[in-house]
Amino acid sequence: MLSKTQIKYIQSLGQKKFRDAHQVFIAEGPKIAKEILTNTALHIRHIYALQNWITEHASYLQDMEVTPVETYELEKISLLSAPNQVLMIVAQPVPAVIEPTEDTVILALETIQDPGNLGTIIRIADWFGIKHIMASTDSADCYNHKVVQATMGSIGRVAVAYGELGDFLRKHHAEKIYACTLDGTDIRQMEKISRGILLVGNESKGISDSLSALAHDRVTIPRRGQAESLNAAVATGIILSHLT
Repeated sequence: MLSKTQIKYIQSLGQKKFRDAHQVFIAEGPKIAKEILTNTALHIRHIYALQNWITEHASYLQDMEVTPVETYELEKISLLSAPNQVLMIVAQPVPAVIEPTEDTVILALETIQDPGNLGTIIRIADWFGIKHIMASTDSADCYNHKVVQATMGSIGRVAVAYGELGDFLRKHHAEKIYACTLDGTDIRQMEKISRGILLVGNESKGISDSLSALAHDRVTIPRRGQAESLNAAVATGIILSHLT
């Protein structure tokens, strides 16, 4: 049985200040749990799971801290509306230093505030082999549980750093910077890239003028219908599918 102290600690990790204080985050559900166990280098601090899940995954759990819980206990500690078999407490990786290298495309995200969008962008980056994301400090926390769940394990393979994007782009202005805008070059006319920085803007406001001015090229997804704009994650996926 979980103690009140354990329950309070796990529940507190729903808040950024406590995640940062303990340098951990929560991941939940059998799919993301297995992905983290088998296909990332993340360090798992503790696993709380139903006994049937523990039995089924016993071969992966050697030398790990595992606590069996009942369904009602999982409901108390879960951050999901529908708790699902397993909850992991995972150590936050050491913050990455994002530096352009040969054959590297970096995503630069300005004010991506919706956790689901950020998580999906991280997953999309992983799909296209992108290992580094630089996000503005007012973007969603990549260890927010909604972000983590949306990544479906990609949080363990894509490094996300936070900082002042203007400083980052000026520092690396020798790299080709591509801004995703509504008034740029049709992506179908662009050549594939193997190196550079792709700048993606806020879900509703797009890229700020100050950052847009630092871009070498503007790229656009041609619109055929009447929709005002595209979801930031959807736009990122479409552009990466053409450019990389």
